[in-house]
Amino acid sequence: MSTATVEKPEAAADNGASHKITVTFRIRRFNPEVSAEASWQDFVIDIDPKERVLDALHQIKWEEDGTLTFRRSCAHGICGSDAMRINGRNRLACKTLIKDLNPAKPISIEAIKGLTVLKDLIVDMEPFFQAYRDVMPFLVTSGNEPTRERRQSAADRERFDDTTKCILCAACTSSCPVFWNDGQYFGPAAIVNAHRFIFDSRDEAGEQRLEILNDKDGVWRCRTTFNCTDACPRGIEVTKAIAEVKQALITRRF
Repeated sequence: MSTATVEKPEAAADNGASHKITVTFRIRRFNPEVSAEASWQDFVIDIDPKERVLDALHQIKWEEDGTLTFRRSCAHGICGSDAMRINGRNRLACKTLIKDLNPAKPISIEAIKGLTVLKDLIVDMEPFFQAYRDVMPFLVTSGNEPTRERRQSAADRERFDDTTKCILCAACTSSCPVFWNDGQYFGPAAIVNAHRFIFDSRDEAGEQRLEILNDKDGVWRCRTTFNCTDACPRGIEVTKAIAEVKQALITRRF
């Protein structure tokens, strides 16, 4: 019996291999132990443009300059720790692809604005988290612990679903011109997290939170520039949430 030989098709020419390009990353460096002034430093590396900015920062730190300092944790857009200004916009380094930044030109990276820079891309987050704590970001109910869950309709849950997505990255707050000029302003993130509980049908501290946000440094400082909404990596309608809190303050209906 004769047999036929079937030849395998040749593999694709690149076999799925990555194609690296040369990219310049212009990073704003600051080390208080070396100088009181910040300065820009260029790093030229070869990297696949489909990689993320966080991958580039890792490559620079691991292969070029181990003193480069930045925060990162999960690397999947959940922890919010690697928020920074990339080409003048607040973004998460782990969610920003190099190919989307016009890598033919230098890509600028600097710390987020409005918070004190401690070193390189790291800022002091304590004022941001203090504003978050001040709005009581937890469920407040009365009586003894229930013997079963506190039930809620799908419609009631939908009322505040958008603002449950906040990951406290500070991208919205540090994109706000009011916050840049006055660090006493609560900022969009704190108001978003207050919104999440003000409109929760199970919560009983809505009035208390509204009074906190009625302060001179509270919700009325918002100028509706939409910077916060544009900066949010989770797509939260931040400006809309702030407007709803303002409306609740006027009508006392929430």
